[in-house]
Amino acid sequence: MINLAVRGDLGDVVARAEAGVEWTNVFAGLAPSEFPMLFALTPYGDAVFNQRQMPQLLAELDRLPAACGGEWVAQAHELCQVVERGTHLYLWFIGD
Repeated sequence: MINLAVRGDLGDVVARAEAGVEWTNVFAGLAPSEFPMLFALTPYGDAVFNQRQMPQLLAELDRLPAACGGEWVAQAHELCQVVERGTHLYLWFIGD
């Protein structure tokens, strides 16, 4: 399971998703040319996105294959908005 949280510069958690990303082979098969942000996800590592990366990440979430979807997608959208509205905030995808 990959968990999602918005953290500040000092690592303080500002918001978090209740749903997590269930890693499947479909994620591993995402083309890096089409999904450069989501291609960074791994089941055992962390991926961090900043405010300037939010538009690209949101666009990728909107065209994500249904097999990768779930409740986490809507929650990721909400967390992206938190990052966009704040300063010095980052969206973390936290692998096991």
